[in-house]
Amino acid sequence: MAGKPDDKKSLEQRVLGFIREHHLTTRGQTLMVAVSGGQDSVCLLHVLHRLQSELGIKLHAAHLDHRLRGQESTGDARYVARLAKSLGIPVTIGKHDVLAYQKTHGLSLEEAAREVRYQFLAETAAAVGADAVAVGHTLDDHVETILLHLVRGSGTRGLRGLQPLIKRHVAGKELIIVRPLLTVRRAETGEYCRRCQLQPRQDASNLSMEPLRNRVRLELLPLLQNYNSGIVEALQRTAQIAGDDIVHLEKEAARYWLKVAAKQGDVIVLDKKALLKLPVGTQRNLLRMAVENLVGNLKDIEARHIEEMVRALDKPAGKQINLPYGLIFTVDYDRYLLGKATAPLNPFPVLAGEHRLKTPGKAVIAGWQVEAGIIPSAAIISDDNRFTACFDYGRIDGGLTVRARRRGDFFQPCGMRGTKKVAQYMLDAKIPHDRRDRIPIVTDDAGILWVVGCRIAERAKVTGQTKKVLRLKFTQI
Repeated sequence: MAGKPDDKKSLEQRVLGFIREHHLTTRGQTLMVAVSGGQDSVCLLHVLHRLQSELGIKLHAAHLDHRLRGQESTGDARYVARLAKSLGIPVTIGKHDVLAYQKTHGLSLEEAAREVRYQFLAETAAAVGADAVAVGHTLDDHVETILLHLVRGSGTRGLRGLQPLIKRHVAGKELIIVRPLLTVRRAETGEYCRRCQLQPRQDASNLSMEPLRNRVRLELLPLLQNYNSGIVEALQRTAQIAGDDIVHLEKEAARYWLKVAAKQGDVIVLDKKALLKLPVGTQRNLLRMAVENLVGNLKDIEARHIEEMVRALDKPAGKQINLPYGLIFTVDYDRYLLGKATAPLNPFPVLAGEHRLKTPGKAVIAGWQVEAGIIPSAAIISDDNRFTACFDYGRIDGGLTVRARRRGDFFQPCGMRGTKKVAQYMLDAKIPHDRRDRIPIVTDDAGILWVVGCRIAERAKVTGQTKKVLRLKFTQI
């Protein structure tokens, strides 16, 4: 809990202790401070100015004019420039048309402002050689964020709220953001500014009830305080407990990452058999890690998106989940694919023409090695490999060929009474459309014997009367 609002010295010492506890700065570094002109960021800049000798750091202030409030925005920029000059801190003032950016990118105003702001901070930090960017988020912001995440259904990770140090990927670059004021209440930053006669700027948009965060701040939190006057402390404890639990879960998931996941281009491939053996909590974290690995952050990824993927894990091949950022989660036969374009990872090679098989014998056909052997029925060994199948050799009619499916193909799948078109069978089996023309089809003179990797024909199944068995094995090479 923060110190007394009228204890200015205590505030500075708490900030110093928090910075050291969480290793937010290192001696000799340049720390850029994002200053909007409001009381929180102004307090932050002033406190860091007083602590910079003790911390052994250099400061650089940065302010972005979003051009959203006319002359008020211009006044904010001038105020920040004067404040930085009075403290002897170099400053960069930027300007960007957020409304135009919003229109071009189809975002909400809040999203557009956030993206533009972080791009400005990343570019400015790189230009001035800053190792990190300090922002003025307070304990109140932390609690409001927890409530926002609860309302939006962000899951356990959302209960952590704001973290002292995070890394964001902006325009292909890593941006380190630190929050030195997370133990400080908003009322304290206001009192600090009054005592130091800093006269921060007032943003009337903070009183608007349109943004959800403002409604949480102005309506929901006061309402909850009627039920529990210590709601801020309660949510703080919840965030700490959730954070400790998540650290453990993330470490556990990281142990399995290299065993379960691999990145191929812009697609994450997850081993199906290995993932299904893991506890559901570990599965969630691995799926979350996969998304974060592809897009660099988990903004807009809610708990429901992760749960949709978890529920799809035991679904038949072909099941797909559409996610934010244009990502698609696809259930394959023996793996899961997460990416924007899974077609390049089609598991089967292109199969053109018609290829004869020698029985017995081996052949290489369009990326497959095919082994055909004849064995006694007593020599059959159970094999879970779906690319291996056994047939009653006495029911094989003529020579064997391998080809892709053709229009009008039909067969009687093993276990079914009637015949079915291959196209309909593949549709019912939820085989992804882009793979259907690449699945090998084994035929004899009487028709289709096997849709490889799927079902053999009823007419050629092994029975108690079978004497000789034809064993076919397909292996990708």
